[in-house]
Amino acid sequence: MGQERADRHGEARSTVEAIAAAYLTAAQGDSGIALRQAIADALADLGEAERRTRQRDRLISRGYVRSRMPEA
Repeated sequence: MGQERADRHGEARSTVEAIAAAYLTAAQGDSGIALRQAIADALADLGEAERRTRQRDRLISRGYVRSRMPEA
């Protein structure tokens, strides 16, 4: 079990390194710009996830209202 966790940690680390390298390359080696772009992208993704969650919650709520039994 410990080895499996270590393998996942290693995979996550290599993924992080690859993403960091891509941002650094896109920023032509400027680590400050790369960091700011990575943060901006993460915030945009978070905003999109929150928007989708709100939309899903509205659809679920609407479904409950439509399926509600008529009051006798």
